[in-house]
Amino acid sequence: MKILETERLTLRLQTTDDADFILELMNDPSWLQFIGDRGLRTVEDAREYIMNGPIRMYEQFGFCLYLVERNEDRSPVGICGLVKRDSLEDVDIGFAFLPTYWGKGYAYEAASAVLAYGLDTLGLKRIVAITSQDNYASAKLLEKVGLKFERLVQLSNDEEELRLFSLDRSTV
Repeated sequence: MKILETERLTLRLQTTDDADFILELMNDPSWLQFIGDRGLRTVEDAREYIMNGPIRMYEQFGFCLYLVERNEDRSPVGICGLVKRDSLEDVDIGFAFLPTYWGKGYAYEAASAVLAYGLDTLGLKRIVAITSQDNYASAKLLEKVGLKFERLVQLSNDEEELRLFSLDRSTV
């Protein structure tokens, strides 16, 4: 199901048919470095992740991490969407793209559309994002779409401190 469409991209709900792509994305070295190992090793693991992650989140909250496809050929290039984590008070935006598609403006285009959707359609007043402290490219993108660095946070006792960015319209 299509959620958003931009000039070059379609953001849609993930399905179990996307398992091959999700397996590739979540085992890419950049994913492992900046986001972490989710333990997906097989296509079946990826199918289970899709069912228990994005699909379940969409059913519960009405948003999730969407699959991002190029309009020109329907090739999947990444994921981008909104997440509600137990460890954060606010909804956060997340994104990841295969390195082949970096530097083409796809992440900016998708993140801008997701932010507008969250604020204007879903009525969220505050959206945050988290990045590892050494993920400079994601931090730069977050600032480019309008989020500002707020503080360092630790989501659980065993995790590193992460940078928290926010876009707050509750005071407007």
